[in-house]
Amino acid sequence: MLKVSIIGQGYVGLTISLFAGEAYEVTGFDMNIEVVKKLNQGISHIEGVKSSELQSLIQKNRYQATSNGADIADSDIVIIAVPTPLTPERKPDLSYIEAACRTIGQNLLKPALIINESTSYPGTLRKFIKPTIEKYSVKTLNHEYAISPERVDPGRTDFNQKNTPRLIAGISLEATALAKDFYSKFCDKLIEVSSPEVAECAKLFENTFRQVNIALVNEFAQITHALGIDVYETLEAAATKPYGFMKFNPSAGVGGHCIPVDPTYLASAAEEFGAPASFIRRANEVNLQMSKYVVDRVESDNDGDLSGKSVLIVGVAYKPNVADTRETPAELIIEELEKRGALVQWHDDIVKNWKNQESADLSGAEISIVLTKHDSVEAIEILESSNYVFDTTGKVTGAKSL
Repeated sequence: MLKVSIIGQGYVGLTISLFAGEAYEVTGFDMNIEVVKKLNQGISHIEGVKSSELQSLIQKNRYQATSNGADIADSDIVIIAVPTPLTPERKPDLSYIEAACRTIGQNLLKPALIINESTSYPGTLRKFIKPTIEKYSVKTLNHEYAISPERVDPGRTDFNQKNTPRLIAGISLEATALAKDFYSKFCDKLIEVSSPEVAECAKLFENTFRQVNIALVNEFAQITHALGIDVYETLEAAATKPYGFMKFNPSAGVGGHCIPVDPTYLASAAEEFGAPASFIRRANEVNLQMSKYVVDRVESDNDGDLSGKSVLIVGVAYKPNVADTRETPAELIIEELEKRGALVQWHDDIVKNWKNQESADLSGAEISIVLTKHDSVEAIEILESSNYVFDTTGKVTGAKSL
């Protein structure tokens, strides 16, 4: 049986481990020792990966977690599934990928297939990952290199690793064939593209498409408010057209690892080659500026002054029914509120602990701002949490809204 090592055991890496473990012997590598300890006890820290499923793999000797790079030495396949965030200056940050390459280069002792699932700009596999692994390698090995960009949507149940179509491309024909054979054991539909750069660029554009359309509808929400028109009714009316329209809803901004981040990777690559990325950059600006717009609206409705007023943020996860707070708009909105002197707490019964703070009670504030509505929280509870409720989700009837 082939041995597969997966570098990174977060939302992407652990999800792949679960599915690949049905066909292969999987080693999950992660630098977080506490995470590794819990994984080896069969305790999952990721929505979508049940502890019972992880325990089943462990009992079959199909999965082990480790923080010891030497444990990947005899791998036949190594998958990179690490974060690709932005720097504080909102530029691409490949430090996690470089660390993964270092781990692979310093520990892998035989030729293997290296697959990148981490999202990055076109050319990352060929021009960064391959030479970086070679730079750190303790011996000369002729690895094969391929890419299959992750398409994990935390909390989603209708699409998973098995039924979500997967893009595949290798630097060589042999790498492509090996990657297709690997994924065919647990994925229903594999789509081969002509080069890794096509696969990398396609992944970036998938989420740039969403970023741009969310920015458009967020700007539209500001327009309809200025015109005295209900944005949600207007969008429902537009959505009755059976062709040529796709409905997006306004929000307090965008969150998660993909939508706020991937377009910046695409724009950075475009600008490096002298191509325009003004539309992408503007979409990013609109979504980032929604935090100020939301606070402006709340401030205007409350005598133009938030200083000293207690404000409760309802929902700090970036999407409903998950505990994922990566790039959450809540962070920018809380910063903006505190700049204006507001006394801010947050309530999220799924996240529970965030930035070393505990979720507050859903009551007792002068102002409540709904950023994410989990199914576990009833609209009536939110409406009763304070005398003034501003809803950015369109799900709390009776509240002020975008």
